[in-house]
Amino acid sequence: LQSNDCGPGFAEENTSSEEQAMIKIAGNSYLASPNLPDFCGCSPGWSSAFYGAECFDSVVHSYLKNLGKQKSSESQNIDAKKVELEQLLMMEKKNYRKTIKFYQKLLQKERRSKSPETKSMLLKLRGQLQEMKSKVQFLELVKKYMMYAEQWGVESYVLPTVIHNGKTDTMDVVPMDESSLLLYYNTEKHQCNNQNGVRVLQAGTPLGLMAYLYSRNAFLEGYVQQFLYTFRYFCTQEEFLQFLLDRISSTLSSASLDPSTSLTKICNRSFYILQAWVEDCYSVDFATNTGLLGTLKEFISSEVASLNGYGERLLSLLEDASARKSGSADQCSSVDKCEEESEESRKTLHSLCKKLSEDVSRKNFYWKLSKGMGPIAQCQRERLHTGSAVLPKPCCGSFTEESSVSFARVDEVGPFLLIECSAQQLCWQLTLLQQEVFNKCHPVHFLNSRALGVKDKCVAVPKAVSADTVSLKVCNLFLSKCIQDQYLLQLLENADSISTWVAAEIVTCHTAKRQVSLLSKFLLIAKCCYEQRNFATAMQILAGLENLIVRQLPAWKILPAKVAEIMEELKAVEVFLKSDSLCLMEGDRFKTLPTIPSARVLAMHVQQLETGGFTMTNGAHKWTKLRNIAKVVSQVHAFQENPYTYAPDFKLQSYLRQRIAHFKDADISALAADNCANFHQIPAEKHSRKIQDTLRRMKATFQ
Repeated sequence: LQSNDCGPGFAEENTSSEEQAMIKIAGNSYLASPNLPDFCGCSPGWSSAFYGAECFDSVVHSYLKNLGKQKSSESQNIDAKKVELEQLLMMEKKNYRKTIKFYQKLLQKERRSKSPETKSMLLKLRGQLQEMKSKVQFLELVKKYMMYAEQWGVESYVLPTVIHNGKTDTMDVVPMDESSLLLYYNTEKHQCNNQNGVRVLQAGTPLGLMAYLYSRNAFLEGYVQQFLYTFRYFCTQEEFLQFLLDRISSTLSSASLDPSTSLTKICNRSFYILQAWVEDCYSVDFATNTGLLGTLKEFISSEVASLNGYGERLLSLLEDASARKSGSADQCSSVDKCEEESEESRKTLHSLCKKLSEDVSRKNFYWKLSKGMGPIAQCQRERLHTGSAVLPKPCCGSFTEESSVSFARVDEVGPFLLIECSAQQLCWQLTLLQQEVFNKCHPVHFLNSRALGVKDKCVAVPKAVSADTVSLKVCNLFLSKCIQDQYLLQLLENADSISTWVAAEIVTCHTAKRQVSLLSKFLLIAKCCYEQRNFATAMQILAGLENLIVRQLPAWKILPAKVAEIMEELKAVEVFLKSDSLCLMEGDRFKTLPTIPSARVLAMHVQQLETGGFTMTNGAHKWTKLRNIAKVVSQVHAFQENPYTYAPDFKLQSYLRQRIAHFKDADISALAADNCANFHQIPAEKHSRKIQDTLRRMKATFQ
């Protein structure tokens, strides 16, 4: 839910909360050291990469300008504004949580008593919750703007100083030719007012693009987050780290307490960028490259920790990120820890927002929905129950017991369980399973997928070929020494496994009637999935149903017409997803409703953007191309912020996992050949008559 006062696209991101910390009102004591950045979340977040400068509108600017003023004629420094904003944010969050708890108690009371007064009060309270959340989001947006607004940035003519390691502290140095590093274009023609146009970065050399991170508006323009997503196209992780460490080592000892000096700005901006990199990309850059992580730790221990306390806190940040990467099942887009209470409150409100926006989201789809909603509506009225009563005992244990279950027995029980459970139950549990896999991916995983052998509508890596043996020479868009995490292959392999499972469950049904029931169930599950914006599972089921063997089954001819229409809906959904790389980011639905995109479709969109050259004739890298790629992949983090809150049925999930793993490498044609229900049956008399007619014609030819 967004307020009109909020900048476009600001969603509730994983920003660190310091509510329990004591805010020191004294100006100089607000920071431990005036020349070091405040130790808080530095990652700009997906909204910065997606919206760029449009993330902060004029309302944010005017609010920050008036913040901290006691009188209209007075003006306050940045520290006073920070203190006042933190206090306002703390109070709003506290009231927000109290209101959510009160709403929960009132909701339980209404379910028991069914009182009309309680119901009326719930409606009013729901409106208040929306307003309170919008206000908290707006204050968070102002806080983010204050954090990034011109702080520690330098003017463009100082960027050559950044490249020269900041060895001089004079602002009047003879500047290099900036055009040799960066290329801009003017947006004056697109301005609504008569003011001068704004220069927008168009291209730059690798050194120039890294130096632009230190420009005054780099954070506000979204450049920093876009750079963190895409820098691997023109420099390695080691080169980028060394660039930052060189700037820190050359300015740290000389940086004065005066924040206006260039060395101080370069030093502090280097720390900001380094921390933002660790927070946002630890899992794809540092966790997979022990040498890179070791270099950073050694530098912090030897160079930074001895001079100030920030080094110890940065090492602590690395340890927390490492522990979260190895020990947490759910991977957040930021390394900042969120308090459990605030996380529960966010999920609770998300479930409320989902109910409020559910009907609107269904009306805004671009494809035509069929009228066959009876089974879905009936499923939504059913009570959610666990599947323990009908689960086979061998399949309810751990996954190590899977090998002891015979293929025939699992195949015999599986369809019965799938048919007995409602489509909504299966949709919910499959969605939770898909969410668990999706939350582990990172936007960077979808870059350079051609080098991993990812293609449209085929297995990412052939079964006979290991992922390690894929040739990276021909189509590798990253630098040769750049280490790439291959988690996308696991994501696509999981998708192919679910598609194979769907096809295998259908072709192993021994009667046409059971095949019709199972076809109907999978179609209803897919429909429920895409209506709940789980497009990944919906497209996986569609791929299984479009298997060549499955499409030729005679059961399709006796499938009810209303159910058969769902197949056309799914194809329309697929066309919709392939039509535009940002189709799921349109409107405000993705901010209030959870979404899981199709990994293969998203990878294909990124591949399309990667088509063509990345450099200009002068060797400069096209930043406009890289910025568009960063915008498309940023939606991964946007969707991960809004999780599904269905109640998990662990026994049913365990059974589904085993069924999917059982048919993972199954040969659908071989399974179908062993089942007579998969072939068109010709009546005996008609078959005998055809043989006699054939013999009669053959006999006539010899006469």
